[in-house]
Amino acid sequence: MEANGKDDLKIPLLQGPQDAEMRTLKFKIKDVKCASCVNSIESLVRNLSGVNSITVSPLDGQAAIIYVPKLVSANKVKETLQAAGFRVDGLQEKDISVCRFRIKGMACTSCSESVERALQMVDGVKKAVVGLALEEAKVHFDPNLTDTKKIFEAIEDAGFGAELISSGNDENKVYLKVEGVDSPEDVNFVISSLELVEGVNHVEMDLTEHKVTVSYDPDVTGPRSFIDCIQAAALKPKIYRATLYTPSRQRDMGKLREIRMYRNRFLFSCLFSVPVFIFAMVLPMLPPYGNWLNYKIHNMLTMGLFLRWILSTPVQFVVGQRFYVGSYHALRRRSANMDVLVALGTNAAYFYSIYVLIKALTSATFQGQDFFETSSMLISFILLGKYLEVVAKGKTSDALAKLTQLVPDKSYLLALDTDGNIISETEIDTQLIQRNDIIKIVPGAKIPVDGIVIKGQSYVNESMITGEARPINKSPGDKVIGGTVNDSGCLLVKATHVGSDTTLSQIVQLVEAAQLARAPVQKLADHISLFFVPIVVAVAIITWLGWLIPGVVGIYPKHWVPKAMDEFELALQFAISVLVVACPCALGLATPTAVMVASGIGASQGVLIKGGDALEKAHKVKTVVFDKTGTLTVGKPVVVSAVLFSKLSMEELCGMTIAVEASSEHPIAKAVVAHAKRLRQKLGTCIELVPDVMDFEVHPGAGVSGKVGERTVLVGNKRLMHASNVPICPEVERYISENEFLARTCVLVSIDGKVAGAFCVTDPVKPEARRVISFLHSMGISSIIVTGDNLATAAAIANEVGIDEVFAETDPVGKADKVKDIKMKGMTVAMVGDGINDSPALVAADVGMAIGAGTDVAIEAADIVLVRSSLEDVITAIDLSRKTMSRIRLNYMWALGYNILSMPIAAGVLYPFTGIRLPPWLAGACMAASSLSVVSSSLLLQFYKKPLHVGSTQ
Repeated sequence: MEANGKDDLKIPLLQGPQDAEMRTLKFKIKDVKCASCVNSIESLVRNLSGVNSITVSPLDGQAAIIYVPKLVSANKVKETLQAAGFRVDGLQEKDISVCRFRIKGMACTSCSESVERALQMVDGVKKAVVGLALEEAKVHFDPNLTDTKKIFEAIEDAGFGAELISSGNDENKVYLKVEGVDSPEDVNFVISSLELVEGVNHVEMDLTEHKVTVSYDPDVTGPRSFIDCIQAAALKPKIYRATLYTPSRQRDMGKLREIRMYRNRFLFSCLFSVPVFIFAMVLPMLPPYGNWLNYKIHNMLTMGLFLRWILSTPVQFVVGQRFYVGSYHALRRRSANMDVLVALGTNAAYFYSIYVLIKALTSATFQGQDFFETSSMLISFILLGKYLEVVAKGKTSDALAKLTQLVPDKSYLLALDTDGNIISETEIDTQLIQRNDIIKIVPGAKIPVDGIVIKGQSYVNESMITGEARPINKSPGDKVIGGTVNDSGCLLVKATHVGSDTTLSQIVQLVEAAQLARAPVQKLADHISLFFVPIVVAVAIITWLGWLIPGVVGIYPKHWVPKAMDEFELALQFAISVLVVACPCALGLATPTAVMVASGIGASQGVLIKGGDALEKAHKVKTVVFDKTGTLTVGKPVVVSAVLFSKLSMEELCGMTIAVEASSEHPIAKAVVAHAKRLRQKLGTCIELVPDVMDFEVHPGAGVSGKVGERTVLVGNKRLMHASNVPICPEVERYISENEFLARTCVLVSIDGKVAGAFCVTDPVKPEARRVISFLHSMGISSIIVTGDNLATAAAIANEVGIDEVFAETDPVGKADKVKDIKMKGMTVAMVGDGINDSPALVAADVGMAIGAGTDVAIEAADIVLVRSSLEDVITAIDLSRKTMSRIRLNYMWALGYNILSMPIAAGVLYPFTGIRLPPWLAGACMAASSLSVVSSSLLLQFYKKPLHVGSTQ
């Protein structure tokens, strides 16, 4: 379909600078019946001030407008169309957009805070979160006021590098490479065609690289449709060819570039600093090999001093340029970071050495000690430390990287006829799978997407997603998870969730969000970092004066000053050592690296932790509140017994029950029908025909009733019998009481006003429940049941699993109130639930834990998602939280303890008593080791093991 006004359409889509001022919106207009309607709509909208162009499809009413938000709003367009009698769907302005940037050059929390402050000062930015360990920024902004280009400029203006990772809604995007598109007109045809495909949200095209990016709704369309659409859009004699294009993971590529950059800088630095070290520290101690270094070029300028100057200068100003740049931007922001300390220390050593060199050149008697080896070796050691640090930090997200690599590259797409027979089999790229596709999974292959088995039987290993070691039997009707491995048989799977909707994608998104979030415990490091560098500079100055003045005055003995040094040089070495040894990097890495590793390991073990806040609160939990149905119990009712209370045969009772209950959607009704059918088969009745039911009626909360032939049949509880005036004899009462004591529900069947029989239904307790409750008690955590079920059933379940406190017959609001009451007593509360009715309590609790098989609402409301729906993961979540917080505290001890111990030693506190002093180059090595030790400490969390494995104990 041709666009209305090609030139207008061309401008915003092809010219970048105007994109910030214009926006594209898609919506649907109902009641479009002919070309006249299209003309009317286009005329109405185009006359609005600020509307650049509008395109309307007469076939399905799909429309796309390009407009200037400052001149006209989407709501104004909608009101104009509705006033003209057209119904509009899906036209609403997106108030908040989200983009993510990779930030380069951050060294400590001072850097991350500087980036945050710079972003928050941008007009239109609503919220900005910067993750130091992840080296990313997530920015929520108003697209009407700013755009990613301005945000990029703000980051660079703050002195840091930036690289756009994603903008807008990247959840469902596909990247295509198009051949045959070589002009703006071709671009317009392709974009217009794609934008009018139902389910497409946004289209971008890069003409220089011939790449198209399409955001779409996977419920409606998919990548194969876009390829077909592009190829069909070509106007003869031109031919367009579209293929799938997979962009490289920017984070991985950026991380590799950073690692290579630090490695190359370190090696380049070593090329100069190693000879300097040899000329200064090694050869002078090996006469006669080092005698040539004492050759005097002019006056007191020796060959050794001259060579050290020549070799250290490139290290100071070429390799060390990054420290100057970082210091400049930090001081311009009125803050200070590690770059300031390094620049101060190395410059003090270098320029004092220049002073010594000039004096030696101009004097025939001057003798002084240069520090050229100090500045060059210091920079080399710092670069080595940064190189080792970025390598170690890359390993903190290993668990997450392994998850993203689980999906296979290729899959087998099947085409079936109406009888279910296979017509064709095609190998396609996994990214081209669309919802409702039929995929063939051969033995040993990975399952590409979430789906339902429609044919075949096999065992599937789900350990990489759920942590469950034992393969799970899968047969028709069972769900399978993308990324898991088919062990034995061949399966035909119908795709139900693709793209970002798959379980694996959602796990990755949750974990990435958690890694970016800042844990409350990190506030300590943030506060310290604000004052850390100024304090260190002050301590360095005090150290310098504290050694210089007493030395000049003669307070300490002359023999304390090493040969070839004077008091000024000794004091300067101590001051430089103080500047260099105190590194704020380790402090800033203490929390985020631990959170990154813990969230990745948790995800690989089936526990999704939504951020550092949840991780921190979980370790304080003292009370766990459990929902009953679907949480402590399996959530699927089963019939455990059936009895007769009349002369009616069991076969007749089952037939009547099936006839009435077959029309009910209640889970208990389905369980009764299934059991009754099995009973009939055992009794030899194979007739599947269900008699017609007349006057069928549902009695909410009580049961159902209807007429089967001439007989009136009621199936339900005691309340239904009482309401219908059906007498209940003592024998039936006794049967009901006995089963209620065992947490079972009695479904009574009345025929023509008399109780003819009953079915006993129960929701089995999960096999691991008792062991989990016992283990929680051993951890000092109490357990409570809060349920909407009756007290007798709840008490029976509590008795079976070992819980003492029960609150029954509670509605959703009552559950939340009960959680709040427990919190008022000063207890940190975790709520474990699975249903919509649990979501208020999940939000009210300090930590909400949702069972993975529960509802989307419950999972959304929770802080922690237990993917496997196993109660043992409640223990895993709490224990992992405790281990992580313990590791964070240990990291702080490493970082703070290191500075508390090293700064006095660097300042020379031990020198008068032991003669031990910390040369600046060694202080640089110690500084690098501190950051590396903190990251390595966090990496030890990768060896975390679950405290409870119920499966292995049974």
